[in-house]
Amino acid sequence: MSRFVDVLVVGAGPAGLASAARLAAAGAGRYRIEVLEREQEAGGVPRHCAHGGFGLADFGRPLDGPGYARRLARAAAGAAGSGATVRTGVSVTGWAGPLTLEVTAPTGLERITARAVVLATGARERTRSARLVPGTRPAGVLTTGELQQSVHLYGVRRERLGRRAVVIGAEPVAHHAVRALRRAQVDVVAMITEQPGVPRRFGALPPPPLLTATTVAELLGRGRLAGVRVRHIDGREGVIGCDTAVFTGDWMPEHELARSGGVPLDGGTRGPSVDGAHRTATAGVFAAGNVLRGVEAAGAAAAEGRAAADAVLRYLAGEPWPVAAVPVRAEGPVRWVAPNRITYGTGVRPVLLPEGAGVRPFLLRVREPLARPVVEVRQGARILHRGRLLGTAWPHRSVRVPDGWSREVDPAGGPVTVRVGV
Repeated sequence: MSRFVDVLVVGAGPAGLASAARLAAAGAGRYRIEVLEREQEAGGVPRHCAHGGFGLADFGRPLDGPGYARRLARAAAGAAGSGATVRTGVSVTGWAGPLTLEVTAPTGLERITARAVVLATGARERTRSARLVPGTRPAGVLTTGELQQSVHLYGVRRERLGRRAVVIGAEPVAHHAVRALRRAQVDVVAMITEQPGVPRRFGALPPPPLLTATTVAELLGRGRLAGVRVRHIDGREGVIGCDTAVFTGDWMPEHELARSGGVPLDGGTRGPSVDGAHRTATAGVFAAGNVLRGVEAAGAAAAEGRAAADAVLRYLAGEPWPVAAVPVRAEGPVRWVAPNRITYGTGVRPVLLPEGAGVRPFLLRVREPLARPVVEVRQGARILHRGRLLGTAWPHRSVRVPDGWSREVDPAGGPVTVRVGV
C-alpha cells in the first residue's frame, strides 16, 4: 500500500511527540502529520523512568517519567483533529526514495511518501558486547534501560535481579540505576567509572562505594555472573563479587535509519549532521532529539522537536533549502559539538548570511572533567569566539556556547573548529 502525507515523524519519544503536536496545532488541519513508533506505546524512554524531574518546562508541573510520557502522548493525540496521527507497533525498515519510507505495520507493508521527514529515533546505551568487555556472557548483565523496564514496567524483584550489584558508570543515569536497584531491594556494592572524578548526588540516600579511574576488565562466571575483575589506571587489579552488573551511559544515536537513507552523519556526535534549524544535508529531512548526539534530558529533546517543527512549517510554506554549508568540528578534549553545520541559502544579496542562526545555542561535550576551561571557536586563523566557562565541564553534561559568532563565519573560509583549554 502506498500513501502520501505532508510530514512523517519517525519516533514517538519526547522529540517526535512534541514535534507532531506543534505541527498539527500550527497546521490547523491543512497538513496531514503522521508519527510512526515501533514500540507498542508512545512516550519513549521516559515510560520506564519512574523517578521525577520531568515535565516542568513542558507542562508547568513536575512529573515522573511515565506521567510525562502520557502527557506528551495525549498532547500529540489531542491534536488529531488538526491532522496528527500517532501509530504504534509500526517499524520503518528502509527508504524507497529521498522522502519515501518503507514501513512494516500490523496491517502489512506500506510505502509512505512525505513532503518532509522528521527523524526523532532517539538514542540507546551501548551494550556490554559493544563496549568489548570480555567474559562468557553470563546472566545478570544489563543496561540501564533493561533494568528500569524490569523494575518499573514488569515489577521484577530481587529474586530474579540478584542480590549484589555493581553499576558501571557514574553519570546521572547511573544514579537512577542505583535507585532502581535499591527499589528492587538489591544491594549496590560499587559504582565504577573511568573518569578521575564525578559529581555525586544521592540526596538523603547513602551513596555506594565509588571507584574512579577504574575499568571493568572482565566479567566472571558461567551461567550467572559471579563477579567483575576491575583494573585501576595505575595497573592495580581486583575482583568484586556480584551477581548483577548494570552498564550505564555511553549513549549513541539510533542513526541506522538516517545512515541507510544516505543522510550524512557527523563524525563527533555520530548522529545526523544538522544546522541550527535542524535541517540535515538531505533536502526535506529534519532531525531532532537524542538521535542528534546521544542523550540529553527529555525536556531538551522535546524543545528540539518543537524547534524542528517550526522549521518544517517554514519549509512547507516555501522557504528554500540551504545550498551550501560550513562544517563545525570538535577538536582536542571536545568530543562533539551540535549543531555541526552553518548553512547558507541563495539570495540577491552579495554577502550570504547564515540561515537559522540564533535558533538555539551550540552544545558541546568534553572527554574528561575540566575546571573552568576556555572555549575557543576558530575559522582558520580567525578567532570567532573565546570565553571562559564558570565551574567544571563534565563529560556527561553539555556545555552551552552562545551562537552569535556564527554570523561572522566566512562561507568560503573553510571548517569552523571548537576546542577547549585551560
